[in-house]
Amino acid sequence: MKTRLNFVFGICVLFLAGSIALCSLNLKNNEEKPEIPLTEVNTQPSEMRGMWVSYISLDMSGSDRSFESFKKKVDKIIADAKDFGINTLIFQVRPFSDALYKSEVYPASHILSGVQGESVDYDALEYMCSACHKSGLQIHAWINPYRVSTNTTPETLAKSNPFYTDGVGFETESGRYLNPAKKATREIIKKGVEEIVNNYDVDGIQFDDYFYPEDCGNFDKADYEEYRKAFPNTTESLWLDEWRKNNINILLSDVYLAIKKINPDVQFGISPQGNIENNESIYADIYSWCESAGYADYICPQMYYSIENPALSFEKSIKDWSEIDRHKNLRVYVGLGAYKAGSSADSGTWKNNSSELKNQLELLREYGYDGYMIYDYGALLSEDAAETIEVFRRSQ
Repeated sequence: MKTRLNFVFGICVLFLAGSIALCSLNLKNNEEKPEIPLTEVNTQPSEMRGMWVSYISLDMSGSDRSFESFKKKVDKIIADAKDFGINTLIFQVRPFSDALYKSEVYPASHILSGVQGESVDYDALEYMCSACHKSGLQIHAWINPYRVSTNTTPETLAKSNPFYTDGVGFETESGRYLNPAKKATREIIKKGVEEIVNNYDVDGIQFDDYFYPEDCGNFDKADYEEYRKAFPNTTESLWLDEWRKNNINILLSDVYLAIKKINPDVQFGISPQGNIENNESIYADIYSWCESAGYADYICPQMYYSIENPALSFEKSIKDWSEIDRHKNLRVYVGLGAYKAGSSADSGTWKNNSSELKNQLELLREYGYDGYMIYDYGALLSEDAAETIEVFRRSQ
């Protein structure tokens, strides 16, 4: 009997620890929330050494768009990454509410075919998964959850793009997006994740920092007013900023639960902005994500600053993030801005400083981070970054 009572008590403690922060927001939200899983599985390597591969590096423009050409491109990316000491590649497989894989939710990406909605005769993600695993690398599928297009990319949306679902899409000066306030939006994004985890041998799913656009204005005024109608006393409802954060939090917890139901070994990660204050303007609730189980297995803030950057230094950024409380199973990585190496960025502090990334690596290890992710593969091909990249490679 004692053993049984201890087991029940342990389960209750785990459940409460994983859900207490969600309750503080969701009790005010008039939507029913699913339970958060009671266990979490961590299958990451001892130190994450990741590299992002953006859609730009996967663009098949200028080629014959054949499977052979795509394989050659991916094989080179993998070979270069392994030579650099990388153990995980994060491929951008859904850049504009489209898909670099076989999808029933999103149209085929123009990155492969040249026209959104036109499919190629091969499965890009299937090959990326098999090629990575054959080479001993893990692969995470990188997704833009809400972004549909910038002002110029893609030039034309397919008619099947979720943007055209009734009431889901909205437009600002910066581009087109899916409305985070809509339950239909959450269902679209969740189903898109589920089909990846169900159909592909990925080791992780990652959302980047495209949440609410900074220029969103009051596009969701009607949605917010409708939400407040559910409360006879409107002082009991969430303020607009809290409500927007909660819209994103509901999506993240739904996606997390969906992934774990399909395959508990698949990691779910989020890569928010490195500047903590900037996350407020896109309604990214980083404190909840770090402190409470059920949102993410890992967080990788994009700390793309030099150590001597006068506006925000790399060390100040990693120190600030290290002081945020985190739940015991959360891994925290550092996003490194290798794309700035050798450039005049950050008031020229990257230029003629070939030890910058090496010094950043030493600092993140000193502060006890679980590894890094480099942005991005294109930096390996940059002549300006070559010396800095080589010094970093030798220092690992």
